[in-house]
Amino acid sequence: MTNELQTQAATSTLPTLATVKTLPSCFPLLELTPAAINGHIFKSQDRLDSKGRKIAGNGLAATGAIIRRGRKILIDVDKYAGWLSSGVAGDGK
Repeated sequence: MTNELQTQAATSTLPTLATVKTLPSCFPLLELTPAAINGHIFKSQDRLDSKGRKIAGNGLAATGAIIRRGRKILIDVDKYAGWLSSGVAGDGK
């Protein structure tokens, strides 16, 4: 009986994951595209421009929403939604 409870507890804490291609269907009212999500991922961390100046990231990487496994990129839907609702996504960075 305790093994069943442990299994249920473990499965209830698993995050909801989506690929870049399937994530837009989780937010149909936002009309996101895979290209826009790729842009969010690319700009998620600080980077340098051609002159060596720092360009601030959009903060998505700091939320822990991006999970990379080899070439596969998975996104935690709940963390991504929290990042979107924080208003950081639309600030033009």
